[in-house]
Amino acid sequence: MSASARVLLVEDDRQLSGMLAELLRTEGYSVDVAGDGQRGLHLGLTREYDVLVLDRGLPAVEGLDLLARLRAKGVPTPALVLSALSNPADRVEGLDAGAEDYLGKPFDVDELLARLRALRRRAGATPASAREIRLPGGTFDVSARRVDLSDGRSADLSEREASLLELLARRPNRVFSRQEVLDEVFPDAADEGVVDTYVYYVRRKLGRGAVVTVRGLGYRWGAL
Repeated sequence: MSASARVLLVEDDRQLSGMLAELLRTEGYSVDVAGDGQRGLHLGLTREYDVLVLDRGLPAVEGLDLLARLRAKGVPTPALVLSALSNPADRVEGLDAGAEDYLGKPFDVDELLARLRALRRRAGATPASAREIRLPGGTFDVSARRVDLSDGRSADLSEREASLLELLARRPNRVFSRQEVLDEVFPDAADEGVVDTYVYYVRRKLGRGAVVTVRGLGYRWGAL
């Protein structure tokens, strides 16, 4: 672990934040700790980090609101949300708010560390050229989760909408079954119906032709 890896830890439970900060520093991270969402927002906007670890139930500014504000200001730092709210609907809400990962409390510290390493690998392994996908009729900025259409229109996507679009757009000739999309984009969901819901959301923003239904098989990329 590089000593230069920087973490912003936003957690209002002093005992837990102290334990986590000590653990992360032992692992080689440089850690800044904020005890509420307002302080976390200030640090997130004024300093650069390799990864964010955010509690959801924060005073002053709630964790998902904090993350949404950072994303709105163009902060792309990978974020892991910690929360006692850990049912599938809560996890989907957290991912849609802009989190790259979501871990329910109580959690295993080894799993937390592994997830943080995975977040850093994914962030570091994505070259600039991979952040933009050229599509028939427009371009898709993966990092910004924004589609710019050739007719001048644009659309901002949620985290899960963007993940669905990226999965299909990077392999436009492949048909993905609902189960494959569920496994790739919605690993915390159990019902394949969430796939149909997000296909609807993407079509609503980009047009019905953006995602093609292949009856009996699943979905593939269409055209803007």
